[in-house]
Amino acid sequence: MAVVPPLLATLARMQVPEKPSLDGLEAKWGEWWETAGTYRFDRSRTRDQIFAIDTPPPTVSGSLHVGHVMSYTHTDLVARFQRMRGKEVFYPIGWDDNGLATERRVQNYFGVRCDPSLPYDPAFDIASLERPDEDEPVAVSRRNFIDLCDRLTVEDEKAFEDLFRRAGWSVDWNHSYTTIGERSRRVSQRAFLHLVAKGVAYTAEAPTMWDVDFNTAVAQAEIEDREQDGLYHRIAFDREDGATVEVETSRPELLPACVALVAHPGDARYATLTGTTVLTPMFRVPVPVFTHELADPEKGTGIAMVCTFGDLTDVTWWRELDLPLRVVVEKDGTIGARTFGGPGWESRDPVSANAAMNRLAGRTVKRARGESVEMLREAGSLLGEPQPIRHAVKFYEKGERPLEIITSRQWFVPILRFQDRLIARGEELSWHPAHMGTRYRSWVENLNQDWCISRQRFFGVPFPVWFRLDEQGLPRYEDPMYVDEAALPIDPQEGVPPGFTSEQRGIPGGFIGDPDVMDTWATSSLTPQIATLWGEDPDLFGRLFPMDLRPQAHDIIRTWLFYTVFRSEIEHGSLPWTNAAISGFVLDPDRKKMSKSKGNVVVPTEVFERHSADAVRYWAGRARLGIDAAFDEKQMKDGRRLAIKVLNASKFTLGMEAESTSIIEPLDLAMLASLRATVDAATDALDTYEHAKALDVTERFFWGFTDDYLELVKQRAYGVRGAEAAGSAVGALRAALDVLLRAFAPFLPYATEEVWSWWREGSVHRSPWPVPADLPDGGDPEVYAIAAEVLTAVRRKKALAKLSLRAPVRRVLVRDTRERLAKLVPAEADLHEAGNIEKIESIDSDEASIEVELDTDGS
Repeated sequence: MAVVPPLLATLARMQVPEKPSLDGLEAKWGEWWETAGTYRFDRSRTRDQIFAIDTPPPTVSGSLHVGHVMSYTHTDLVARFQRMRGKEVFYPIGWDDNGLATERRVQNYFGVRCDPSLPYDPAFDIASLERPDEDEPVAVSRRNFIDLCDRLTVEDEKAFEDLFRRAGWSVDWNHSYTTIGERSRRVSQRAFLHLVAKGVAYTAEAPTMWDVDFNTAVAQAEIEDREQDGLYHRIAFDREDGATVEVETSRPELLPACVALVAHPGDARYATLTGTTVLTPMFRVPVPVFTHELADPEKGTGIAMVCTFGDLTDVTWWRELDLPLRVVVEKDGTIGARTFGGPGWESRDPVSANAAMNRLAGRTVKRARGESVEMLREAGSLLGEPQPIRHAVKFYEKGERPLEIITSRQWFVPILRFQDRLIARGEELSWHPAHMGTRYRSWVENLNQDWCISRQRFFGVPFPVWFRLDEQGLPRYEDPMYVDEAALPIDPQEGVPPGFTSEQRGIPGGFIGDPDVMDTWATSSLTPQIATLWGEDPDLFGRLFPMDLRPQAHDIIRTWLFYTVFRSEIEHGSLPWTNAAISGFVLDPDRKKMSKSKGNVVVPTEVFERHSADAVRYWAGRARLGIDAAFDEKQMKDGRRLAIKVLNASKFTLGMEAESTSIIEPLDLAMLASLRATVDAATDALDTYEHAKALDVTERFFWGFTDDYLELVKQRAYGVRGAEAAGSAVGALRAALDVLLRAFAPFLPYATEEVWSWWREGSVHRSPWPVPADLPDGGDPEVYAIAAEVLTAVRRKKALAKLSLRAPVRRVLVRDTRERLAKLVPAEADLHEAGNIEKIESIDSDEASIEVELDTDGS
């Protein structure tokens, strides 16, 4: 097959710079791509012609670090490859701008705090805000606070966009969204109403994991265990027969909330105690003794006190044993004032109980713990001294104090009901790498509570719900009023339900809007629906959903990925996408995870300045999916060297001219045969999301091409063996360059686009991905391989002798098998010229070797 020749046709318009450089390429081509609409999505394509990506929306209240650069580059490699494979790539970009993270940033940035009781000030001006105490945040109304959140996120999103553009990520900026924007609010509220209609959302007063600093409920997926130092306290409960039973606890401050003791049914030590009552120390509350399989005979004394609530096991015992509710921890993390002696707070000695309670009331949990120990010691109920322990304590992933379990009204989604279906969906999904599917399955199998989707915050998507107030002004939670879909999005704190007037808000017989907002994951779990305009543009949705790819990091499989699968299963009865590509973390050079608290975070703009975007993308491309990668500036330097070599080798190649470019020489055909195999390997790797392998095989070929092949054919290309032989070399050089530029394009978008512009029309990123058929048939890769081995041996000998590459060589003796030696013959002429070799001899041998004899007289 002949090489496609625009090769000569383009020479007339070819413009190769005198000194190619990476400097300025990012600004030049970034602007050109945007103006030309290079990455713009064509919505006229059919679903089978489209590759749709559910791009992760970064949290704009934070800052991008090199970990983001790595994972987003992985996604971009897929997008660019699929685009060149002929797919119309739907590659939107969203900004995750609602939730706690944004509120914290606004509070710190503007020095304010939200007070929902304050009226809205339409003339509010943050610049002229009076600050009586510079160290104290100024209270502002809910709506004014939300306005500040909107204002700051717009500024943050612009900074993020600038970085995305510089990194060369080929997103379509015409398809962008924010998770707090009108469309996202409408989609989130619509999906919530559908959950309610399907019986898959409910509101209830229930024990909830609670962060006392953020003053909000959190979900199981947002909780992490942290090892903490603690103390075990052995305390005595009085039995009715005058004896005592010893219990060990790490939370003596919860004694006023104790409602039972529990032992294992097989523990003979407590067999006679089961069914009796004991008295709590200090508070003298009679509590029953039960048995339950979850009690651990090996933990402490083998019998545990059940409090409402110390941990999730307490919640299980409370429900299954039908125990009373006595909550003492308030939402702010303090012990609340309680009065013993009345219903639900019975005591054999109310005076002593209330005296003890008064000593605890108002104290933080930690201070109340210390005070409880002192009171137990005074009462003689503390047995021995507290013993130090190290144990796992549950924290909100963004929190600084341990979580408490508070009874509060929340919205829940019964995910436990769907565990089997969600496990089955996980099996259907194609995971890259495959072992990440095990993490998903393990998470789903170990779910132990329904998903709490409400948060007691301000900057989020409101629940489209109102509640009637009874004659006492109390909400009738059992009879909610839902907003009509046609009225979405809505803020029920400002909107008025049909049949009411705004004057009836908050008064007996009137109404209130649900004050809570949705968990940020309740919105982010709908990114496929938001991006594809579900419920807004049925035609576009039909062309894009289910999507092809969800790229993300492995730490949010349990949150973003799991919740998205759940929402799609409930709403559409399908997976939201067919593939999940999971990136690892970026570690510092000491193999530690990067974090702000450790001070080891690297800002992307700094490494872009030092090395270039292509160089940083090269480092990211070397990292495999699912594997944590070290931040390695040496690799970035290698990437910069590669990008510069692409520019310079291309300049050299395109500087060669010939009358004809028919490829006929065996060495040229051999090199191109090797390139065909490289293209096959790179394509197979990218098809299976192994971008690091694709980069490796392409780069290895390229360095061989520049170090060996260019040197082997340089003299011939200059015409030392005639025009026909020169034309074959020039044709092969250009054919290889054309393929290599396209193969490198996903990894080095700026350098490859620059070279492409010297001699080709359009963008390399809209050109077809290379296939073996782009190159001539025939050729034996072994001819190229053995010629390169001989040239390498010659170069090494000259380098050791500190001679120039053009120094003469008297003789080269090659020992190898007869078959390989026969393949050396077609390349001997090029070897003579490239190595300035006088004589090449060969000897049949099963042991390969190459001997080089320099012509020291001629040098």
